[in-house]
Amino acid sequence: MISLAITGVFAAIIVVSFLVAPRRAGVEGFFGGQVAGQAPGLMVLVLSQVTTWIFARSLMNSAILGYYYGFPGTLAYAAYYLSFLSGGYIVSQLRLRGATSVQDWLHAQFGGAGTRSYNTVIALRLLSEVFANLLVVGLIFSAVMPDVAGAGTAAIVVVAVLGLAYSAWGGLSAALRTDVVQMLVFLVIFGIAFLYLIAMPNFSLQAVLQSEGASGVRPGWVLLAVALLQVFSYPAHDPVMMDRGFVADKCTTHRAFIHAFWLSTLCIIAFGFFGIQAAIMGAEYESQLLGTWAAMFPSWVFVLLMVSLLVSALSTLDSALSSAARLVVEELSWAPRSLTGGRIAMVVFMVLGGALTLWGNATLFDAVAVSGTASMFLTPVMVASFIMDRRIAPWAYLTAFSAAIAGAFAYFARQWSGVAAVLPEGHKYEQLLAICICVLIVGFAAVLTGSRRVAR
Repeated sequence: MISLAITGVFAAIIVVSFLVAPRRAGVEGFFGGQVAGQAPGLMVLVLSQVTTWIFARSLMNSAILGYYYGFPGTLAYAAYYLSFLSGGYIVSQLRLRGATSVQDWLHAQFGGAGTRSYNTVIALRLLSEVFANLLVVGLIFSAVMPDVAGAGTAAIVVVAVLGLAYSAWGGLSAALRTDVVQMLVFLVIFGIAFLYLIAMPNFSLQAVLQSEGASGVRPGWVLLAVALLQVFSYPAHDPVMMDRGFVADKCTTHRAFIHAFWLSTLCIIAFGFFGIQAAIMGAEYESQLLGTWAAMFPSWVFVLLMVSLLVSALSTLDSALSSAARLVVEELSWAPRSLTGGRIAMVVFMVLGGALTLWGNATLFDAVAVSGTASMFLTPVMVASFIMDRRIAPWAYLTAFSAAIAGAFAYFARQWSGVAAVLPEGHKYEQLLAICICVLIVGFAAVLTGSRRVAR
């Protein structure tokens, strides 16, 4: 019964998404987001930014970190949403310099080496977005249909095909329009579930804020430090956010980033409360918390939570695919600037992301940690360029890039004997913090050594 309810509601949302998507999409709408020649307004831009950033992986990460490390765990993940403020600053600086994208600015500064290195990182980021959100879809249907062999895999295939279908229909213009509907549905559905949570007799806000989780709060505070180190560069390597920084006028864009920050942060913290409450009640951790919630809440609340996750997964998939099309066609020029070229790029990214779900790694935060570390080469570069007004030598840029990639690899391969030998002993987040500090030290040393103040 639960599985039928989840499937039925989610199917209805997909149908509505098809109906809302533009009937016809021109090349400018597909890659630039215009509908009938008009840029998106403030509400469209805010809701699109929020729904593409509170995606299924993020919601689950917030809840899981809250379960294990209490409120500091959820707060640490919420700190990544400061990216809307740092991202808004980055976009304003790029537009001030006449750039139309991060790639445009990097090419002007460092030539082909600048764009190639950056495009490599964001291609991996987009693949991880497709992979992680499809993975959550598979986890949900595996949890609600435990007796059906291959239920998770079948759900991944169906959602991938349907999500690809309407994404390929209208590109970025479709993503923007469907994001609005999906975000409004999410707010209503999740809002009802959250009201039930805080109305529970055994719910206490004080207990939630003081909870130490199932494993203690120390790793949560360490992860908060990691997030604060990564948050300046983190938005710059997210093409979904950066693409939306150039589709409207400067004033609308500035206001959209600010409103997206507080709205998305509230959603992430509120979803984290579900994980924290599970730990307070002493519930056993089962299947990424999905089995835990099934035992904790009435069926209708569980259905609302699962539909919230599925809607957020769907809204992120279409945005990731539209950004992938723009990357392949407009930045890499690997396909013609046409609807066909964009759609081929979407198919490739969806297939590759879907294939990664067969990899077997279900640790959702690892993708965030690895890509966030890889993006940190941009921190010293942007600080030196935007704040210190310095011109950076290409070798210094590439040194910072190499250090960040090495750091990302070290965290990814931290259990390999050769890598483990050079990492400090301790919790994996303590190792991640040490890696981030080293990446920044090397990056800033290279950039400050290999740069000069721009003459005015």
